[in-house]
Amino acid sequence: MNLPNKLTMFRVILIPFFVAVLLLGNSRSADWIALVIFVVASLTDLLDGKIARKYNLVTNFGKFMDPLADKLLVCSAMICLIELGRIPSWIVCVIVAREFAISGFRLIAAEKGVVIAASYWGKFKTTFQMIMVILMLANIPALKIVTDIVMWIATALTIISLVDYIMKNKDVLKDTD
Repeated sequence: MNLPNKLTMFRVILIPFFVAVLLLGNSRSADWIALVIFVVASLTDLLDGKIARKYNLVTNFGKFMDPLADKLLVCSAMICLIELGRIPSWIVCVIVAREFAISGFRLIAAEKGVVIAASYWGKFKTTFQMIMVILMLANIPALKIVTDIVMWIATALTIISLVDYIMKNKDVLKDTD
């Protein structure tokens, strides 16, 4: 397993620690520790892609697992944030539904021997979702308006990226039983 794939797996391994600290910590310091874990996990996303492209270490495993690791991290965080009353559940439902739809779409493509890598819209979506989660974890009252704006942008990018994936890869759905 190459370094980018190890970083991706490290991101997945950090998720239960993040969730446990955030939900079981029940203190402001636990929020900050969870924030640090989330930021470290998010930075592995940036790092694994840069390393994979720079050193030609792009693999099918990475193309599949990297976006899945992002989805697991961000969706876990947003579900926890519902519990903490920091994000409306309907927004999380829209985002999670999109993630399931794209994952299903990727499975159909994989059956046909096609690997669908992350698009720029998908990367923008993930970036804004991660920024949104960071702002919500920080939970700074003076940044409430900024946090809300980022939440709406992340939600819009979620929908835009879904449409983009479907439009660019609609041939994958042809001849599907």
